[in-house]
Order: sequence, then C-alpha cells, then structure tokens
Amino acid sequence: MQTTTDNPETPTTPQTLYPARYYAGYDTTAPQPAPVLAWYDTWGMSTTDGLPPAAQLIPVTEQDWQNTTTFRSPAGRGVQDGKIIDYSPPPPPLAQQAQRQLQQAASTTWSLYGMYGESPPAVWQSYLQALRRIATGADTSISLPAAPATQDAATDSASANTASTDTPSVQAQA
Repeated sequence: MQTTTDNPETPTTPQTLYPARYYAGYDTTAPQPAPVLAWYDTWGMSTTDGLPPAAQLIPVTEQDWQNTTTFRSPAGRGVQDGKIIDYSPPPPPLAQQAQRQLQQAASTTWSLYGMYGESPPAVWQSYLQALRRIATGADTSISLPAAPATQDAATDSASANTASTDTPSVQAQA
C-alpha cells in the first residue's frame, strides 16, 4: 500500500518508512531494560498505520529474525541502550505475590481442613494472617513467610482427630 507524504511527488512505502524491514518494538518510555513487546515484519504488512516510527523501533537483521529459537523468542528478550538483550522481568511487588500465595493457601487449607469441618492448625492460621497483612500493606516485610508443610499438617490433623475420638475398644471374646 502506498501512502504519500506532505510532498505528493515523494511516495512512501513500508520499504521507505521502515528500511530495515524487521523490527522489535518496546515501550520507549519504560525504564531499561524494557521487555520487547512486539516483532514486526514491516514489509509484509498491508499497512503500517498505527506502528511507531522506525526511529522508535530496534532494527533486526534477517538472520536474527529467522532465529525464532534463541533470538526472536516470544518472551525473554529486552532492550537496553538500543540493543536487544536477554531479559528477565522483575518479580511482581511483594504485596501482589502475597495476594497470590494467600489465594493458594486458602485453597489448600480448605481442601485439607475446611471441607471436612475442621479448623486449620494454628501454624496455618498464622501463615494466612501474615500473608493477608503483607497483601493489604499492613506489614511491609521484604519477603514472604515460609508456607507450612501440607503433608505434615494433614498427617498431624488426622493424628489429632484419631487420638481424640472416644471409640470404645472391642475385645475379642473367647
């Protein structure tokens, strides 16, 4: 598709607007390293409307473009100082991690205890409360608490329930 510039005698095409053909797109306003958000084969597009200008993209060689195993992968690539680099995103904020762990822990305690009409042991209740405080911002810890062991907790609960049962013993009669 041809478009024109302010000078109608100078037609522009994707090839003139994007001379490198292949590009990586990223948020130019984000702190670097910033993740690669898109890969563009501009010459293969029917229109380049909506694309950032070539000056805001990182040109990619054809050899790198063809390398979908290690270079042009769907994740793990970023931009630093105009170069494409290996990239690992920073971990989510601790409050967000705590919220996810709280949801998982609530599900775990329900499946181990609640669905059987039992209360979770104190260690689980303390863990859930600690996660809730971090998730809401009431606790500004720099790390999440360690989760109680689920197997030990289930075994301890089962042992406690068995020990507290008042079942009369049956003796064999001769």
